[in-house]
Amino acid sequence: MTNIQEQANTFLPWLETWLTDRPTLALSDAADAPEEIAIISVDLIKGFCFTGPLSSPRVNAIIAPIVDLMETAWDAGVRHIVLTQDSHEPDAVEFSAFPPHCVRGTEEAETVDEISALPFFNQITVIEKNSTASGLNTGLDTWLDAHPRVTTFIVVGDCTDLCTYQLAMHLRLSANTKQLQRRVIVPANAVDTYDTPLSVAQDLGIFPHPGNLLHATFLYHMALNGIEIIKELY
Repeated sequence: MTNIQEQANTFLPWLETWLTDRPTLALSDAADAPEEIAIISVDLIKGFCFTGPLSSPRVNAIIAPIVDLMETAWDAGVRHIVLTQDSHEPDAVEFSAFPPHCVRGTEEAETVDEISALPFFNQITVIEKNSTASGLNTGLDTWLDAHPRVTTFIVVGDCTDLCTYQLAMHLRLSANTKQLQRRVIVPANAVDTYDTPLSVAQDLGIFPHPGNLLHATFLYHMALNGIEIIKELY
């Protein structure tokens, strides 16, 4: 049996090239009409961008391209923008796996200022969640059922291998189970994950988290499931 290192030696260079070679996509080519498009942004909140134990400069860096995408889409007539956001109970069961973060009513759980300052923010739908899953025990499925004309979903946010992955897969798999024609698109420049190098993790006694590797691997796994991975949307 080929060991992990041997497989990595051949697969990882290919994966890096695959990610680099992702195409770009014009927003006008994403669907026939703007009312068929929704942007769903996951966890672009202060507790992952600026403050708190799970904040990351890598996640902070995707705010600008996501805001640009929202503005471009709004100018093109897209009116369906949804934010799914951590708003944890103070005693959230999830805190057994992650440090306490983004508790409801705290600064960490607030939408980043760059999005809340958008002139159309009051027309954006905010859906709270108490776990990494946007589609479990939230209002997301109710929103989907109420908007049957939306057939193209653009998924952005963080983290690529956690909440973003689970959101994109929920959209893809729920469509599959219902025999719905649904397009799920993830622009690689508008998603990212945090990085915890092995040496740092060993010093802290926590799991290592190689950001670049997991970002690429989970984008690839989404592609394996029929989700479109592109370089960027313009």
